[in-house]
Amino acid sequence: MSPTAVITRIRLNPSSRAVQRDLRDATQMHRTVMRLAPDNLGDSPRHTAGLLYRVDETTTASTLLIQGHTLDPSRLPPDYGHADIKDLAPMFAALRKDMAVNYRIVLNPVKRERLPLQDKGRRGRFIPLSGPDADQWWTQRAADAGLQLHILTPTNLAPARPRGADAPPMRHSLIRYDGTATITDPDALTQAILTGIGRGKAYGAGLLSLAPARTP
Repeated sequence: MSPTAVITRIRLNPSSRAVQRDLRDATQMHRTVMRLAPDNLGDSPRHTAGLLYRVDETTTASTLLIQGHTLDPSRLPPDYGHADIKDLAPMFAALRKDMAVNYRIVLNPVKRERLPLQDKGRRGRFIPLSGPDADQWWTQRAADAGLQLHILTPTNLAPARPRGADAPPMRHSLIRYDGTATITDPDALTQAILTGIGRGKAYGAGLLSLAPARTP
């Protein structure tokens, strides 16, 4: 069966109070994104809906990208922004081994803390990675996802901080990577695009975007 997913690109309205709230609060952004998915999806609605998202910001505009199996942009708050929706099936069909691509992804690179022997059976906390350690983390995850990286340009982003009484007391460190790569395994890459990469998917990490790269 061919993979199915769509992506909605929303040019955010900076005057919208809902937009201003969501850009300050990762929990509220997650709730807004979930509104586009169908109702009654069980105990893991984000996973079941295949929902991933990313906020791309420039000096002049903010764009929210939301990917999922089925999305309904009409369920966004009023005046939230202009939304365009695109079927990703043609992109999946075009992926080929040795194809050169440009990519963008926001990631939450972490490693599990190694505990002393006396704490056997317990799991250490997740430790954020930065600098060369984060670059190595992404290089390995990209290889697992069917991409051989050629250029990786990191940009440190503001951490995602869940807020509210029910939010977990943590923040998610985020790094955006842009660059070029060659596809080594189209099937693995398709799966990585559909499911996302790494942790922090509920807070804007893991969505991998591709575009054909120009070749000399």
